[in-house]
Amino acid sequence: MSHAFFEIDDSILALAKQAEEACEAQFARIEQVTEYNQNKVLKAFIQNRIGEQHLLGSTGYGYGDVGREALDRTFAAALGAEAALVRHHFTCGTHTLGVALFGILRPGDTLLCVSGTPYDTIQPVIGIHGEGMGSLKDFGVRYEEVELKEGRLDFEAIEKALKQSEHLKMVYVQRSRGYDARPTLTTDEIGKIADLTHRLSKAIVFVDNCYGEFTDFQTPTEAGADLMAGSLIKNPGGGIARTGGYIAGKKELVELCAYRATVPGLGAEVGASLHENRNMFMGLFAAPHVTGEALKTAVFAAGVFEQLGYTVSPASSEERYDIIQCIQLGTAKALEAFCRGVQSGAPIDSYVVPEAWDMPGYEDKVIMAAGAFISGASIEFSADGPMREPYCVWMQGGLNYHSAKTGILLAVQQMKEAGEIDL
Repeated sequence: MSHAFFEIDDSILALAKQAEEACEAQFARIEQVTEYNQNKVLKAFIQNRIGEQHLLGSTGYGYGDVGREALDRTFAAALGAEAALVRHHFTCGTHTLGVALFGILRPGDTLLCVSGTPYDTIQPVIGIHGEGMGSLKDFGVRYEEVELKEGRLDFEAIEKALKQSEHLKMVYVQRSRGYDARPTLTTDEIGKIADLTHRLSKAIVFVDNCYGEFTDFQTPTEAGADLMAGSLIKNPGGGIARTGGYIAGKKELVELCAYRATVPGLGAEVGASLHENRNMFMGLFAAPHVTGEALKTAVFAAGVFEQLGYTVSPASSEERYDIIQCIQLGTAKALEAFCRGVQSGAPIDSYVVPEAWDMPGYEDKVIMAAGAFISGASIEFSADGPMREPYCVWMQGGLNYHSAKTGILLAVQQMKEAGEIDL
């Protein structure tokens, strides 16, 4: 049963075979979601009459960039939104979210986060910590938060907050878990938040949709959210977009975000695409399939580590609403070995040995395995985690299931050689 190309113990290969067989039902559901979304994206391309001229780029001011304008329309259709703003100069997901927050909120407004404390890198943007950097807090935007209840949304507390918050302008929802053990929010849960918010207030529901695109049949905006945003080096870029982000939702809200992305009065009318249109169009077209491969990778990893006795979230049998897999490894040594194994199976920088470092925006040192064609691209197979108990690894991505599967087996091999697994 030995592996044709890598030194992986027979016991690990046997374990992989068992896990793969146990994951067949979830693999079948993922194929259904992938086919639905692939056809949805194809329809968006056809409806918007995408041609060779749209794949070209512009320079200078970017006035009349038909490709940029068509890309916005195609993304909107593919994501079930009225409008979209898709730009390569959004540097990351956090930047894109920040543009949306500053685009909508004004001094005196209240921002209410209903999904617990948001992800580490967005906290300085809001002003939860850090002073004098130009955060929302510095500009007089108030922040309130509804804590999770045993890791789940507390709808009773959310309803109370909606009724009591003064000058409430935006309800903020983080779909994915970040470095938290809580479950990813389903589109049904996001829809329930939207229904509750719109019934009890005039607030805008804004969803951090990072890692969640094309993982379900419905998008947050189709479920009732007013606005959402994400990164193109995650799901919607399909591993092809080299950088960038998107904001999608109601037309008037996207327009306000465009004024923040450039300047009031110009908005979405300027911004040279610099020949990135082709990559972003190709990335969007590839995104549903690549996301499906990443989902299968996550399910397989859960199945393998369940059989090894580790706590995983989600379980291999659970439906998925983002591409992230959390595995509680228990020790720093195990986390380091896991990341070494993943890195050793990467197509790029396989010879590099990951080490924990003080990554900007994070309170603890972070170790990261990411041998990617696009630097930092979460849709490519990667694994990372903060060096703190219980030493969880957050694994995501996989441009194709077969190579990512090998990366997981190499991670198990490294853990075995480090004495963390007895097989």
